[in-house]
Parts: sequence; structure tokens; C-alpha cells
Amino acid sequence: MALTKDQKARLVILAVTVQGAIAALTIRDLNKRPAEAVRGPKKLWRVLGTVNTTGSAAYWILGRKATKRVTGRAGHEL
Repeated sequence: MALTKDQKARLVILAVTVQGAIAALTIRDLNKRPAEAVRGPKKLWRVLGTVNTTGSAAYWILGRKATKRVTGRAGHEL
């Protein structure tokens, strides 16, 4: 079953929206995360994270160093 022109357009809009959301989350994390908690230069990850979804996935899998989590009295992350 072939997609109609309208279905293809909707699929492209959905893909662009998802990519934009993932890129925004990646940039947000990079802005909040100290440079010591990132593997490699943050500028490089910003570029890779906004170019395509693969760059964002690479950042989330490879670019972030594990950080020690701090919790408050109620057990909530601070």
C-alpha cells in the first residue's frame, strides 16, 4: 500500500516535530550539565544533537558521564 501525498506530508511533519523535540531536550541537558560531566566538547555535542536524531542519541548514550544523584529528605532528586 503506497502512501498518498497527504499522508507523506503528515509523516514528514511528524518526523520534523519529533526531531525538534529531541534536539531541544538534548540542548537543554547540555546547558544544565557541567562540562566535566560531558565526554568531549559541549559545542560538538550541540552541533551533533541538532543535526539529526542519531547525533542526539549518540549524546544520550555516549556523551554523558554518569553523575552522582543528590536526594533530599523525602527521597526526591534535587
